[in-house]
Amino acid sequence: MLVQKYKDMLSGKSVIRQLSEFATARGQEIGYENVFDYSLGNPSVPVPQAFTDTMIEMLQTGETALLHGYSPSLGITAVREAVAASLERRFGLPYRKEHIFMASGAAGALAHAFRLVTEPGDEILTFAPFFPEYHPYVDLSGAVLKVVPPDTDTFQVNFGKLEEMLTDKVMAVLVNTPNNPSGVVYSEETLTRLAQLLRDKSSQYGHDIYLISDEPYREIVFDGVEAPCVSAFYDNTIMCYSFSKSLSLPGERIGYVAVNPNCRDAEAMVNMCGQISRGIGHNCPPSIIQLAVAKVLDQTADLSVYETNRNLIYQELTELGFQCVKPGGTFYIFPKALEEDANAFCRKALKYDLVLVPADTFGAPGYFRMAYCIDTEKVERSLPALRKFVRETYGSL
Repeated sequence: MLVQKYKDMLSGKSVIRQLSEFATARGQEIGYENVFDYSLGNPSVPVPQAFTDTMIEMLQTGETALLHGYSPSLGITAVREAVAASLERRFGLPYRKEHIFMASGAAGALAHAFRLVTEPGDEILTFAPFFPEYHPYVDLSGAVLKVVPPDTDTFQVNFGKLEEMLTDKVMAVLVNTPNNPSGVVYSEETLTRLAQLLRDKSSQYGHDIYLISDEPYREIVFDGVEAPCVSAFYDNTIMCYSFSKSLSLPGERIGYVAVNPNCRDAEAMVNMCGQISRGIGHNCPPSIIQLAVAKVLDQTADLSVYETNRNLIYQELTELGFQCVKPGGTFYIFPKALEEDANAFCRKALKYDLVLVPADTFGAPGYFRMAYCIDTEKVERSLPALRKFVRETYGSL
């Protein structure tokens, strides 16, 4: 007999994926260059040349068994050492290889983090708007995801609602900064206040509350600023990182768990990740990709195109009358729709070959997301279509 919960999930397919598939099908009709597809957060800039050169050199000269064999359960030792050294250099925390577990992207890292600190029935809090896949990630671990309503003025943490929901059932709080879908970067003030609240509640309830920090967009920040390091604010932080966005490597599925060295039982937690892998079928990300990213840890792809695109779209949206918090990073923007039903709004946009994602499943009904990780030339060509859609449908100037 098939498991019902997975059968039920077939009817709840990701709206992002549905719209991406629509865009692909529409592209076969009119040419994909004529579809203004803002659905999927798939990086559009090339990988760094140094990564490509490293891969070529390793394939030409490397030892086959090392490049293509199984890595140790926790990841290749030299790679873990390199990641730890990079984190210490960048953020000033005393990371060592014992604090690093190599994982299959941020999703794989999160899968381990949730199971490290929760038993079935325990609660994890996150903040709207949030990445919709957090629900299956958490719910299928046996924990329960609870969503704190958004502060729509800033999309920083809604502390009033958080304090109401932060009960003794909560074992972890999940943050994503820079944030998908809002593009907002949590401020130092927000992180300082959050850390103090978690310390106070951990003391009150007599158990640690962990801060799980989902950081795939950490390097994509604008206006010359850097995203604050979440782990620097709170000892019991589990960092979950992916190279998918910083190096434009989403298909390679490579990232890591980094447990704050000041966290209680940090080294045991990393060793536990190796045991969790046995239970969820995650065993060792590809050795060659581990070795390659270790050579370019402090590099990124040319991410400047995302800021250029942000500026173009934000200016157009605000001129058309949209309410929108200006993104501080990522490659997403999160405006309020021009009618209460964002699903209806996005359906109407499809008539103009604008593929926009309604945000009900992001925990913010009435909003929509645009993933502007596309060529700037295409962004520019989409703006007349956006203006035409708004003026013909809503009469805005």
